[in-house]
Amino acid sequence: MIENEAGGLTDRVESELRRCISDEVWPQGSLIPSENELASTHGVSRTVVREAISRLRTAGLVQTRKGRGSVVLAKPPSGDFGRSLESVHNRADRVHLLELRRAVEVEAAALAATRRTDGAVASLDASLDASIAAPVDASDAVAADFVFHRAVALASNNRFLLEVLDSLGAAVITRPYVGEDGQDSAHQRRVLDEHHRIRDAIAAGDPMGAAAAMRTHLDASLVRLERS
Repeated sequence: MIENEAGGLTDRVESELRRCISDEVWPQGSLIPSENELASTHGVSRTVVREAISRLRTAGLVQTRKGRGSVVLAKPPSGDFGRSLESVHNRADRVHLLELRRAVEVEAAALAATRRTDGAVASLDASLDASIAAPVDASDAVAADFVFHRAVALASNNRFLLEVLDSLGAAVITRPYVGEDGQDSAHQRRVLDEHHRIRDAIAAGDPMGAAAAMRTHLDASLVRLERS
């Protein structure tokens, strides 16, 4: 099989897998079929399937654990920009997305501190409570993480900032889950601590502090991504 043909097959299989996740044929938190099953269904080799799944993993849509298979983390984003995000295939793209989030969410946090309401702070608190209650499971943690960031954008009272974040979707949340050795839990505690600092600065009406806390959090996410 020549390289171009293999790439075309991988593109096709990746598109089909994304569609199954988007249409919730495989809901968030569920296992996708095995490589053997997918290879048989799509009439391709396991190598093609493995590459397609690797792309989904890099895009933050699935997580693969040894001996368990691949679990759905998040649905692909929708909309025109969402279609652009379907081309996220490598770590460099994930870094660029974090840089985009930093540009958007640091300002959102500052505006949230300036424009906060009791209801907005209550939404932030509710999202943090949900994160604490969520089991150390990739799909649940990604969803709860995104809900917090969306609550910050909502508190900014700028509908375009919120729309940008919604167009990105939960797939841009970078959480390097690594297995059952306790690192998941430690990672979740670090993220929660960073979220709490953002929340506290917003609740205190401190725009500079909120912006700094959000920047620190996203910079830490970038470091964690580069180390994963």
